[in-house]
Amino acid sequence: VDASDGRLFWTESRPGEGGRTTLMMLEGELQAGSQKPRELVPAPYNIRSRVHEYGGTAHVIADDTLYFVNFADQRLYRLPIGEKNPVPLTPDSNGTLRYADLVFDTARGRILCIEEVHSADGAEPRNRIVAIDCTDAGAETTVLVEGADFYAWPRLSPNGATLAWVSWDHPNMPWDGTTLYRAPLNAAGMPGTATYVAGGEEISIFQPDWSPSGDLHFVSDETGWWNLYREDKGKTRALAPMGAEFGLPLWSLGTRSYHFLPDDQLLCGYIDKGEQHFARLERGALVPFPTPFRMASLPVPAGEGFVATGAGRSRATLIGRFDRDGNLLETLKSATDWDMDPADISVAEAITFPTGGAQTAFGWFYRPQNSRFEAPDGALPPLLVLSHGGPTGMADDAFKPEIQFWTSRGFAVADINYRGSTGFGRAYRQLLDGQWGIADVEDCIAAANYLAGQKRVDSKRMAIRGGSAGGYTTLCALTFHDVFRAGAVRYGIGDLMALARDTHKFEARYLDRLVAPLPDGEKVYAARSPLNFTERLNCPVIFFQGLDDKVVPPNQAEEMVAALRDKGLPVAYIPFEGEGHGFRKAENIKRMFEAELYFYAKVFGFEPPDDIVPVEIDNL
Repeated sequence: VDASDGRLFWTESRPGEGGRTTLMMLEGELQAGSQKPRELVPAPYNIRSRVHEYGGTAHVIADDTLYFVNFADQRLYRLPIGEKNPVPLTPDSNGTLRYADLVFDTARGRILCIEEVHSADGAEPRNRIVAIDCTDAGAETTVLVEGADFYAWPRLSPNGATLAWVSWDHPNMPWDGTTLYRAPLNAAGMPGTATYVAGGEEISIFQPDWSPSGDLHFVSDETGWWNLYREDKGKTRALAPMGAEFGLPLWSLGTRSYHFLPDDQLLCGYIDKGEQHFARLERGALVPFPTPFRMASLPVPAGEGFVATGAGRSRATLIGRFDRDGNLLETLKSATDWDMDPADISVAEAITFPTGGAQTAFGWFYRPQNSRFEAPDGALPPLLVLSHGGPTGMADDAFKPEIQFWTSRGFAVADINYRGSTGFGRAYRQLLDGQWGIADVEDCIAAANYLAGQKRVDSKRMAIRGGSAGGYTTLCALTFHDVFRAGAVRYGIGDLMALARDTHKFEARYLDRLVAPLPDGEKVYAARSPLNFTERLNCPVIFFQGLDDKVVPPNQAEEMVAALRDKGLPVAYIPFEGEGHGFRKAENIKRMFEAELYFYAKVFGFEPPDDIVPVEIDNL
């Protein structure tokens, strides 16, 4: 979400159009019903970058002109607002040139961004900061900064005289260790000698940005928590030091956690013990908003208040206009065209439970809830444990239709913030270092046993589901332990050595920390790969896989399915053509949930409440 000159802009993903992302605009007083939102990008154009495979900010607006990256060809396009024929600025490279994290250099009429260059010989892509000319003279590309393995957040000072950026190298991920630099720009817009500002091998820097008056701000976890800082005369100063997280893992380039107001005060978001909060930083004091909403996007100034995308604990995601204190004034746009009956909504309950290594883990528990049905006296519900991706992801307590799908159909759900999750400080995040496939699994099992011990769920009908890294956690829990009776894996990992060999550049060295460096750690990789121990897996599993996935290739699912099929275990496999790492098409998302429900119905012996196309389950 962004707002400027009385106009509100937001990106809108449309599962009904194959997952296409477009840009919407609302003009006027930013009031619901004042006028209908306008779609700025016509089909089939799709605003989405493939840098790092996960992409990031793929558009910028300047001088009534939209510049965006189109997913199909990864070219940068120019489209004056109100027109319908985008003009390509970058050459047709068959997707080998990719762009993300766009900012506009007004003084020089150019876009600064991250460029990722792929080669036909399969060599590792090159990442760098470039400037792309947007004038009528053509779209010449100039390399500004290169040499590091990765770059993020190229940010210009308000007067256009200084460029700041973040870089890092293998084997670090951006939440492990990054460095913030700044450099003066000469008259031609080329950077001079870079000056170190903050960060290092064991310090993660997040979101450098300039205040309207020209002070460089950023987020650093040098104290063990991602906190706000400002550079002041060559020194850095913490602005609101506290045991909370003002940063997030940089899976998507351009991610932000704060935004400046015109008077140099800022709006910011932070996470405290897994809960999201939003606040104003005024004269060095943090003033929290008393809002029940969990903001999915950073609040942006609008009039006397702000606009943000958010969801309540019992309210679906919406774009709302809020007053200065965070009270919802008006819903401008809702993500759904339906409302659940409040009597059918299961609200998250925070749980804390003991786990392995004398540690404590966290999560959210959802009771089954449906006002039209009542369980028999004394009956306990089946439990579905959710293992999030990342594995640096985070479970929060915002309303999620995908969780309500299960709770409204009689399942209890536990959404786990296992060791390694974001929102609890660097030390908690690093408890997973060298322990992936062990600590995360222990925590998911501990949560299930904790709830079963409290007689809140049926210990004989517990299942686990997860995607990507969460799919690996799911497979490890099912293979190396005997707690869950079924599982569902979305684009999950069964063979760690194959993942290390086949995955893309961004995550090519991710396992060095999570598992062990190679080649010395080969035995550890083998010992933690479920594919090598299928003889120990003794419960039904359903697999879902995008056939265009470059992060976790289809061979990971296909090899696990073949092994379980040969063993005689009940197994189902549903591949999706045209889907990558995460499903975007409405028909595929619907099929996934219905097929998984059908699968559990057959395994646990109940009749599904929906009319579902049957799933072919081998060996059942």
